Amino acid sequence: MPFVIFEVKTPDTPKISDLLKDDTVSRQSIVIRDAKALAIKGDVTFVKIEGSPEGVKRAEAVAKELGFATVKTKKAKTINDKIQSEEENAASGLGMIFD
Repeated sequence: MPFVIFEVKTPDTPKISDLLKDDTVSRQSIVIRDAKALAIKGDVTFVKIEGSPEGVKRAEAVAKELGFATVKTKKAKTINDKIQSEEENAASGLGMIFD
């Protein structure tokens, strides 16, 4: 499934809600993580939008209007891998609760 990751500087984080207000964008899978939570240096927040090609394209258009930077391919893969690892660890921990 296609995805895109945006880098949002801390002063601009309130604008994330403007991105999420868009009807098409809000129907996609959305993950928001602070760089520090992913052990990445920087005072930024990452917003991952994953879903239909149309939804990702719309997210890119809205994010551009808001001045969010699109994370390039290699860095985006690294961030995506960290997000997936975090989610898998959380799911694994939840599974242990119900065992």
